Amino acid sequence: MASVDVTVRGAGIFGLSVAWACLRRGARVRVVDPYGPGAGSSGGVVGALAPHVPEYWNEKKAFQLDSLLMAAAFWAEVQGTGGVSAGYARTGRLQPVADEHALTLARDRAAGAATLWQGRAVWEVIAQEAAGGFAPLSPSGYLIRDTLTARICPRRACDALVAALEVSGAEIVTEAPDAGAVVWATGWQGLLDLSEDLGRKIGDGVKGQAALLRFAAPDAPQLFVDGLHIVPHADGTVAVGSTSEREFDAPDTTDDQCDALVERAYAAVPALHGAAVLDHWAGVRPRARTRAPLLGAWPGRDGHFVLNGGFKIGFGMAPKLAAIMADLLLDGRDAIPDGFRLTA
Repeated sequence: MASVDVTVRGAGIFGLSVAWACLRRGARVRVVDPYGPGAGSSGGVVGALAPHVPEYWNEKKAFQLDSLLMAAAFWAEVQGTGGVSAGYARTGRLQPVADEHALTLARDRAAGAATLWQGRAVWEVIAQEAAGGFAPLSPSGYLIRDTLTARICPRRACDALVAALEVSGAEIVTEAPDAGAVVWATGWQGLLDLSEDLGRKIGDGVKGQAALLRFAAPDAPQLFVDGLHIVPHADGTVAVGSTSEREFDAPDTTDDQCDALVERAYAAVPALHGAAVLDHWAGVRPRARTRAPLLGAWPGRDGHFVLNGGFKIGFGMAPKLAAIMADLLLDGRDAIPDGFRLTA
């Protein structure tokens, strides 16, 4: 590549997505990651693109709604360009309702969703017998069903973006000097580096563990049961995860906490009993101190920018975050929500 307009450091979901958004706008883009695409937490197995509850509405929830609604077109264009599927499908989600109090709350939230989601998706309460065979046990006999939640295969999503970028002329390399505007999307270690540079805690990493089961339910909704995501994928697998470990010795090894996730999934969903475990995964997700993604100019570094802190919602937030970063980098247009802004 003769010259570069944008250098993206980090080839996880944030780095690859902002590279794609800039390339689509005509920029010459280079992605640099010494470990290769999807080597960190973006190479996981779960892929739950789930919304926040439709109540106590705020800037973060509104942003996430917009991004989740952008996702179908975003991933269709990526696949159409590079020929690789990200495994995206808006299959919805089921959640058990524990008791009468929770049932009242769920119905109140259904009314909130009708207003806040403006008919673009549904949050409703249904009887368990109406849910089909792939559903969690519910103490009350009722389930929450929403149609906004989608699934994606994180590893394949990174592969899909790489294919689309390379077909379109972007470079993806393990090392290269800075050139043009530089975006740092370097995961949890990047948050530690940023904290050291700015002299205050910006964020850190939270380890997650997950498992992949052999069970074919490609069109079934994903399930959320007592903090556990159970996500059917198109390839005949079901992902189960994940843990949240603020303290850990090894970032990429699994232990008995991962086995416990599988046992919880068996207990929650009778249909999964006996499903074989195909794979275990562990990785460290970047968590900003604010619990919201962080983006904007790197204070004190002219021409350098940050996009980080996806934590558990990075894949869902990526389409809109990438568009906003491309606006900032290529046009100087700053549309960053105040709650996401990186300041000195």
